[in-house]
Amino acid sequence: MRETLLVFHFIGLAMGLGTSFAFMFLGFAAAKMEKSEAMQFTPKTFVLSRMGQIGFTLLVISGLLLMMPFWSTLGNSPVLVSKLILVLVLGGLLGMIGATMKKVQKGEGQHVPRLILLGRLGLITSLTIVVLAVLNFK
Repeated sequence: MRETLLVFHFIGLAMGLGTSFAFMFLGFAAAKMEKSEAMQFTPKTFVLSRMGQIGFTLLVISGLLLMMPFWSTLGNSPVLVSKLILVLVLGGLLGMIGATMKKVQKGEGQHVPRLILLGRLGLITSLTIVVLAVLNFK
């Protein structure tokens, strides 16, 4: 069972981090476009966010199940506690990203810089979570 959960966990990780990296590279492409073209292009890329949401959901569900043997010793593992706190932070960031995306899709282009900042924070948070997971479960 553990191996099956790990497979789902890693698939979720690939989907979630893959979305972050995809948005980063799409942002690089949009930065090379004329402003009006970029404002039309950027909202069309938001379809990728569904992949990230599915990946995050897989990560959380499989992660909670994988954590079953560790709940009793959680207080003895500050690295694991830090990782779990950052997962909560990432969930909050994803919520803010989703709300900001909706505003941009409604034509409120002034929110694009906020979306870029939140995306960068999400990517950094995700990578930090991966590092902490490796350090904790090595």
